[in-house]
Amino acid sequence: MIEFGQNATAPADDLIKDATEATFMTDVIEASQTVPVIVDFWATWCGPCKTLGPILEAAVTKAGGKVKMVKVDVDQNQAIAAQLRIQSMPTVYAFWQGQPVDGFQGALPQSQVEEFINKIVALSGGEEDGGLADAIEVAEAMLAEGAAVDAAQTFAAILGEDPENAAAYGGLVRAHLAMDDLDQAEAILNGAPAGISGSPELEAAHAQLELAKQAADAGPIADLKATVENDPDNHQARFDLATALHAGGQIEEAVDELLDLFRRDREWNDGAAKTQLFIIFDALKPEDPIALNGRRKLSSLIFA
Repeated sequence: MIEFGQNATAPADDLIKDATEATFMTDVIEASQTVPVIVDFWATWCGPCKTLGPILEAAVTKAGGKVKMVKVDVDQNQAIAAQLRIQSMPTVYAFWQGQPVDGFQGALPQSQVEEFINKIVALSGGEEDGGLADAIEVAEAMLAEGAAVDAAQTFAAILGEDPENAAAYGGLVRAHLAMDDLDQAEAILNGAPAGISGSPELEAAHAQLELAKQAADAGPIADLKATVENDPDNHQARFDLATALHAGGQIEEAVDELLDLFRRDREWNDGAAKTQLFIIFDALKPEDPIALNGRRKLSSLIFA
């Protein structure tokens, strides 16, 4: 076992530095108590290391002090490499509060490196500059890019700092919906603190959960379109078509079908078309053009 922390030689506030077995405790374990530390394990003979190193340094510099970087030459520090079971080059670990919290192996492109750095900053709470708002923005970007698991972890970390953060609660629900884990999404919603249960973020999450449940039962779009074309007054088929379209990501087309259904028979099935439209609008951001245009068209039909 390495006895970290003897004879530290480098100042602890350097943004990017080289570390040895003697300085690892100070440069990584102790430094990560207040700011995340990215550790790049590299070797002089490793070609991909020469590509990744500068990308990492640029991303850490861009983060503006929210994260630090330590470089470890594994050939010169074999005890550290053995203890952390470093088996291939390059390997990158992120440390937060003395513990490794994430990592990857191999050279990654700049975009993925920056995403990794942003995730680590968010997991730490992003406290040095911008607070939880920055962390939420990072998590939302992860979710938009399809990294639902990473987004869920980040939203959960934010809730660890602020248990009544409505934006993080709503984001965590949406992340689980993106993973098709409807049961967990519903459990999270049901467990939301009473003080934020009526927030716009949770109302939107409720609407998205309802739409996700409907999507699970949606029929084939082509078959439903054919049914509606053959019988335009088949209101159930048109409603089901709208559900299937929404499940397939064709949100604007789903809204159009529901508006047409409302125009044909606004009272059908206790006003189901209007109810469904409001669920879709609530699930969208207020400024979304589909929501804005749909609400305007619905209002025109209501007051015609």
